[in-house]
Amino acid sequence: MADRIAQHFRAEEAPFIESATGWIQQASDEYRPILTHFLNPRQQYILSTLVNGDSELKLKFQGGYPGAEMQRAAIYPGYVDSNELDFEINLFDIDYPRKFTQLQHGQILGSILGAGIDRDVLGDIITDGDHWQFFITADMSRYVVAQVDRMGKIKVRLNQLDLADHLAPLDAWEEESTTLSSTRLDNVVATGFHLSRHHAKELIEAGRIQLNWNDFSRPDYQLEHQDIISVRGFGRVRLTSVNGVTKKDKLKVTLAVLHK
Repeated sequence: MADRIAQHFRAEEAPFIESATGWIQQASDEYRPILTHFLNPRQQYILSTLVNGDSELKLKFQGGYPGAEMQRAAIYPGYVDSNELDFEINLFDIDYPRKFTQLQHGQILGSILGAGIDRDVLGDIITDGDHWQFFITADMSRYVVAQVDRMGKIKVRLNQLDLADHLAPLDAWEEESTTLSSTRLDNVVATGFHLSRHHAKELIEAGRIQLNWNDFSRPDYQLEHQDIISVRGFGRVRLTSVNGVTKKDKLKVTLAVLHK
């Protein structure tokens, strides 16, 4: 089954599809909710496509706050009340001497991952411009508190909060409708950040690009629904949707851009 489904997606997405079909089979066989780790938007899209093919199962996402980018998924039988699902997500506030120094997203992410924590148990890292918070799976909460007391050279203390006490994130995605000659990586980067195609290609080949949180260096790579590109020094751009073709054979797309 996984092989047949994988034909509709990229070859490199086959391992995730195999995991996803396993979760779906487990939920169906055991008649109980199955909770995933945190998924990026592309993985959420793939999982939604797969679960929609099973009439007896439902799917719900939760990232700890409205609009979360990284979210856990619950795959569950139709008779289960979705309001009773427990996504096992904890929220931590980062206490540090804000009067004397400032944290950056990269410092926080690097310090947490450097403590031996896998990326897929860590949710969004958010800020209101002054305070920083992050979401993590409940089973890793004690470990992160025990292991992380510095971020870069900054002494920190992690304080667990109720999910309702999350910050109102400062950063906001800006959506725009535009046209593209193709969904090539360099084309989307150039359009999203108003760069020349040549400059975008240079950034990609210089190793300043991540595709769905993985280093990537192929300018001609064709992007698909919900792919996220991180461009060091610029921000992120997401291919939200492809909405058809113009009379001049250009693709009508929606891009979401998060400027750094």
